[in-house]
Amino acid sequence: MQTLLATASLGSPALAFAQASPFMTGATALQTNILAWLTPIAIILVMVLGAMAMANRMSWGWCLGAILGIAIAFGAPQIVAWVRGMFGV
Repeated sequence: MQTLLATASLGSPALAFAQASPFMTGATALQTNILAWLTPIAIILVMVLGAMAMANRMSWGWCLGAILGIAIAFGAPQIVAWVRGMFGV
């Protein structure tokens, strides 16, 4: 009887008490924390870029670097999905 119950529980993760990977849980929490910190920093950065543009003191290299950094930080999950799609992973 116990063998039958053990065999039946292998087919269902809920019965086998399978949890999510601890690495994925930690990685998701880290990503959420990083984005929570970067959101106000990105807002302040855009405000500084606007003020520098109004004062005609903006360096285009610095501006492009800031835009690229914001795009990478907030688009990281999509970038990873694209790379995984290219290599068929």
